[in-house]
Amino acid sequence: MTVSTPAPPRELRRVLTLRDLVLVVVGVTIGSGIFTVPGAVLRRSGEDLGVALLVWLLGSVLVLLGALTFGELGAMLPDAGGSYAYVREAFGPLPAFLLGWTLFLAINTGGTATLAVAFANYLGELVPLAPAAHKLAGVAMIAAVAAVNIRGVRQAVSVQNWSTGLKVGALLALAVAGVALGDGFHRSDARAFTTPLSLASLSTAGVALLGVLWAYEGWQNVTNSAGEAGDPQRTFARGIVFGTAALVAIYLTANAGYVAALGPAGVAATDRVAADAVRTLFGSGAARLVTLVILVSIFSAANGMALTGPRMYFAMARDRVFFRALGDVHPRFSTPALAIAVSSAWAMLLAVSGTFEQLFTYVVFASWIFAALAAASIFVLRRRRPDAPRPFRVPGYPVTPALFIATAAAIVGNTIVARPVQALIGLGIVATGVPAYFVWRRGRTGP
Repeated sequence: MTVSTPAPPRELRRVLTLRDLVLVVVGVTIGSGIFTVPGAVLRRSGEDLGVALLVWLLGSVLVLLGALTFGELGAMLPDAGGSYAYVREAFGPLPAFLLGWTLFLAINTGGTATLAVAFANYLGELVPLAPAAHKLAGVAMIAAVAAVNIRGVRQAVSVQNWSTGLKVGALLALAVAGVALGDGFHRSDARAFTTPLSLASLSTAGVALLGVLWAYEGWQNVTNSAGEAGDPQRTFARGIVFGTAALVAIYLTANAGYVAALGPAGVAATDRVAADAVRTLFGSGAARLVTLVILVSIFSAANGMALTGPRMYFAMARDRVFFRALGDVHPRFSTPALAIAVSSAWAMLLAVSGTFEQLFTYVVFASWIFAALAAASIFVLRRRRPDAPRPFRVPGYPVTPALFIATAAAIVGNTIVARPVQALIGLGIVATGVPAYFVWRRGRTGP
């Protein structure tokens, strides 16, 4: 009697090029933040252009430090799951599971739900929507993104590339128009570095920095797709670093265009800075074009999240600490189709019920805990695996990752001090993963 051995599990195809990785970083990060956040940042900087510029530069440098750190980790461990894989290898399966559990439960899926609701809100500015149609529009966007990503990585990446190119082109065109046609930098209220240095001004600048970091939220998601990067030892680190550097250039250019078009007071007075800039430069009719661009931008960001997030749940399932079926690769499309479908369905439920607002508010600060933990993996792995291939080494080690970790810790600490109840509830939500982890561990069977 012969015993048949099970076929080895199908693997994801390595089809992502350097250009794809760069555009995924840019596309998943640029959602609606850069179209709205600059006004709040300038207000909290005391309408001082110099202080606001320093805040944007500081946030940009911090994100670049993280990109350099994750570049080394991704080139060393080019597996699906990204941060989950780094934490698992450095700190063990339980912290890694809590990372993936929290992202699935609230952070990534809650972020997708947030984008879906924002999509419906902006669509409602073009087409009147009844309450039921409003919810249906958000669900339809998530469903469309899921369908694109299930059918193939190349199709999803193609959508990501053209949509990212469109929104980046629109942002840069607006910036050029603002500088060419506006006079904001020459107005009497344009001032730089006139704010007295004090604890109060430093505190408000710190709050403004949170707005900048929110605009950059998502840059690290591309690490989840390292398992589909072609020649990852050569392309991954360059992809995340080049993509993040491109974001910095785009964001600083966009801010210059906004100020040129509206002046400092005009930027500080609005949370719809892109629409107001277009209205000022080209009239009210043209402002509707911004709504179309934002719709494309939101769709692109949601597509990027579907392209990256489910790869973490796929890796967890392969480790047998999550639903086993989520570790399957579709036989025709070569994608983690069920992982995409399940996470999208959960995001739809959060969007329709509105519970994502509470979940997201409670646990979004936890993403910085896990970002710090993932970055700290570099110290453990350098000590534990000194001879492992490292085609890219983070420049400035150990200062570069240490600064990023310290910043993430400061953000977490500030949240705990400023909003202790929300922080404790958020930590409690994260802690629900502990019994879940042991349930899955107890149910593991096979080799």
